[in-house]
Amino acid sequence: MALREQLNEDIKTAMKAREQDKLAALRLLLSEVKRREVDERITLDDAQVLAVLEKMIKQRKESIVQFEQGGRADLAAQERAEIELLQAYMPAQLSPAELDTLIRDAIAASGAVSIKEMGKVMGIVKSKAAGRADMGAVSARIKAALGG
Repeated sequence: MALREQLNEDIKTAMKAREQDKLAALRLLLSEVKRREVDERITLDDAQVLAVLEKMIKQRKESIVQFEQGGRADLAAQERAEIELLQAYMPAQLSPAELDTLIRDAIAASGAVSIKEMGKVMGIVKSKAAGRADMGAVSARIKAALGG
């Protein structure tokens, strides 16, 4: 089942079970997917829906930091609950060993030898690890592997 279809089914289930918090988060996700489809005049595939999910999770993590600095533990807890819900739609994360192997393979495939060629390696890794790794951490690992 496609990710978008799964999302629609989960919204129906949440409505029937009267899970208001879950329903609100899922509707927000679906509205973001639809907004992007309308803006770009396309139908999003699973990889593009995952990109929307990653963006929403990142936004929530940033919001948690802001809420905690502002002394709003209640709102930070709500954001954490939404992150947990959204991460259920993400594929399983790569282990550090799998990630290191992927980076080594990408370096070999691109022929990169210096930090100046990091973009080539990052492009290869990003296409293979989309949604399965934090790209900020991947970037740091690639820098370390290239001697940066």
